[in-house]
Amino acid sequence: MLNLVLFGPPGAGKGTQSQNLIDNYQLIHLSTGDLLRSEITQGTTLGMEAKKLMDQGILVPDEVVIGMISNKLDSNKDAKGFIFDGFPRTVAQAEALDALLASKQSVITGMIALEVSDDELERRLLLRGKESGRPDDANPEVIRKRIVEYNTKTAPVANFYKTQNKFYSIPGVGQIDDIFASLRQVIDTL
Repeated sequence: MLNLVLFGPPGAGKGTQSQNLIDNYQLIHLSTGDLLRSEITQGTTLGMEAKKLMDQGILVPDEVVIGMISNKLDSNKDAKGFIFDGFPRTVAQAEALDALLASKQSVITGMIALEVSDDELERRLLLRGKESGRPDDANPEVIRKRIVEYNTKTAPVANFYKTQNKFYSIPGVGQIDDIFASLRQVIDTL
């Protein structure tokens, strides 16, 4: 089973590249953002609480996210693998994900990070906010807070996977097809 963590700050292109990976490797896309937005759209209690936190650029509690991921894994037992997009975001989440996968006789195959400068991220997110109407992508102050949150809490997750020799980094700037070719080059060696 091919289980990939697609890693990078908000706006790095994870969603775009995830779709290419799904099409090429027949993987299941597991985006915690999509799972949470689905809860928000459905108007669930979890969704409303998550929306309040997301609009402020604050991460949703780990136990909620792990529970959603476990349910998604269980409902796709015959999958060729999963792309974890936007998760794990902290070392504690990475440890919890490893434990969850171990309980299901699986592991993370590799983490691939899309590297993009903070200025480019802000530009991309503001553009996405205009197109999508997402409030967390429309406010420069919230965007900067999300980037700082990523740099302080999420970037250390790379070290977690480095110690397991599962970390790979590629530039996330350039033509979409070129970035995808770089991703495939890494994945095909795993």
